[in-house]
Amino acid sequence: MAARIRLKQLHGLYAIARLEAGHGIPDWADGPGFVSITRTEDELSITCLQDRVADTVRQDRDWVAFKFEGPFAFGETGIVLSVIRPLSENGLGIFVVSTFDGDHLLVKATDQAAAVRLLGDAGHTLL
Repeated sequence: MAARIRLKQLHGLYAIARLEAGHGIPDWADGPGFVSITRTEDELSITCLQDRVADTVRQDRDWVAFKFEGPFAFGETGIVLSVIRPLSENGLGIFVVSTFDGDHLLVKATDQAAAVRLLGDAGHTLL
């Protein structure tokens, strides 16, 4: 049986920005709303409210964020899969960010209504 998750939609539209791997964390990255900063050997990826990201920065805009209402145990399985499966099986693009206490799902704003419907149909609760 698939997990039933409560999701809370966060306010605002989000961007996923990409900077070069050696770039310092810019001042605009931190502030209100959900923020995720991930560095790999290939890039510095920043997810934050899109109004903070300059037009000169490489980015993908107009994402809506949902927070999984947790926390969830690290060993608990199927949490993310239960949420992304109905979306991906219906052709919706997704972006998922995990934190210590939980996960965040981002979908394009143009897919928001379909995502809400599909998640509800799959037994999830949207707050």
